[in-house]
Parts: sequence; structure tokens; C-alpha cells
Amino acid sequence: VQLQASGGGLVQAGGSLRLSCAASGRTLSTLALAWFRQAPGKEHELVAAINRNVYSTYYPNSAKGRFTISRDNAKNTVYLQMSSLKPEDTAIYYCAARDSDTYHYTREYYAYWGQGTLVTVSS
Repeated sequence: VQLQASGGGLVQAGGSLRLSCAASGRTLSTLALAWFRQAPGKEHELVAAINRNVYSTYYPNSAKGRFTISRDNAKNTVYLQMSSLKPEDTAIYYCAARDSDTYHYTREYYAYWGQGTLVTVSS
């Protein structure tokens, strides 16, 4: 599976961005999906995840109510809609996939990764 993330950029605090992650080589409908981020000097942080069945999602408190993960199986793409962005959301955002029905909370359980897209939120 090859994942290609896009949609990052510079946005003012309070603004919105939608990240996209297009897959090739495998249909995303067979995988659980997630978005992680890594800020400078920090570990990877899970910000959203979705099961294969679409009905189960996960958001940490830092993202709850502001981020929404979704998948379009017809386009073989997963999205992360981010709103009410804060300067502390500044990071490189990575999409990830794992061969399972269910998501996991830690990056070691994801075999497939996109190249990352930089999100910068100015105050």
C-alpha cells in the first residue's frame, strides 16, 4: 500500500484545513486507518482513527470536537477535517493504515505510512 498525504499548509489560528490521504496498491476498505502527527521535538501522537466498518472512530481529547476523520472508499482516500485550529496543532501530519478491522492507539501497529504533510498554525 502506498499512501500519499496532502492538504497541509499555513493557516491562522481558528481556521480550518482538510488533509487528504490517497492510497494506491490496495483498497482502503480492507484497512483500519489513522492520522498521527509529530510536532518538533515530540513523539508521534494519534489524532484520529477509524475502523474498517466506519462506525467506530477515535479522537484524543486534544482533537475531540475539532477534528473529523472520514473515508471515501470509492476514491480510496481518507480525510482529516480540522477546524478551530490552534498553534499547538502545528506538526507534520501522517496518515497510516493497518491490516486489521480495528484501529490501534500506537504507531508501531501501523504497517503503512504516508510521507507526511506539514500543518503550521499561526497565532
